[in-house]
Amino acid sequence: MTLTIWIALLILSLILTFTAATRPRPLPPRQERKLWIRRTVRLPLAIVLVLAVGACGRATSEKTVRKLASSPEAVKARHEAESAGRSTIATWESETPLTLGLVVIEDICIGGRDTEWLLPTGDDKYKIRCAMAISAYFGADPRMVADTIDGVLSAGDRPGSPIPFNRDFVYARTVVDYYRGNSEASSGSNAVEPTELLSTEGVALNWDQVRGDNGRELIDEPRSCTPHDPPIRRCIQEPESTSIRDLRRQYGMVFKITIPVKNYHTIRK
Repeated sequence: MTLTIWIALLILSLILTFTAATRPRPLPPRQERKLWIRRTVRLPLAIVLVLAVGACGRATSEKTVRKLASSPEAVKARHEAESAGRSTIATWESETPLTLGLVVIEDICIGGRDTEWLLPTGDDKYKIRCAMAISAYFGADPRMVADTIDGVLSAGDRPGSPIPFNRDFVYARTVVDYYRGNSEASSGSNAVEPTELLSTEGVALNWDQVRGDNGRELIDEPRSCTPHDPPIRRCIQEPESTSIRDLRRQYGMVFKITIPVKNYHTIRK
């Protein structure tokens, strides 16, 4: 039995106990009849209210989650979210020096929880919530890091580009200077090689470190997929047989683009 049901039953027992413990002294028959009518009306209403609270606070069953995740509204929102992500990746592929090697899409729908009486997180406010995360891995020439990142900034300069990095981004220009050897930060024993650009929208561009023989920070392999069970859980890796090690062996280094998680479908309780 869930915590919400236990709390509802506790409230109901308190109501019954209070009703039983507050018997008034003998009253005239007319007043006794009015009091009896009030109790007769109020007690069922209290019971209905308590049961309603318990029912509204229940966690969404897996059967209901699957049904809601299969609805036309959810299917449409899922298609739009995935299409938008793939379109962005296609722009990176066509307008930057990067070569696309691997796309990973993780899509999950989860049901709401029981009413959270302590430390609420908001997960008890919805029946279902669906979210999608998309990452793309690209190959590049490690001898041309400066030109590669500069090419990304050039693509971002184009009007209407979905690439959020351009030459207005001062730090991005500093990174290019670092790899060209034009920055004070690129020289000296304490120089730290950059590995990331992060946009205000939350898009992240990461890459392998290419300087130094030992201790280089490299892009990790994608985490293992959750069991593929659409429409509740989808995990797509295209091509399925390609690894980050394969891309690094073929191109020399790897860039990773992470698109922020998108909550594309929510139904509130």
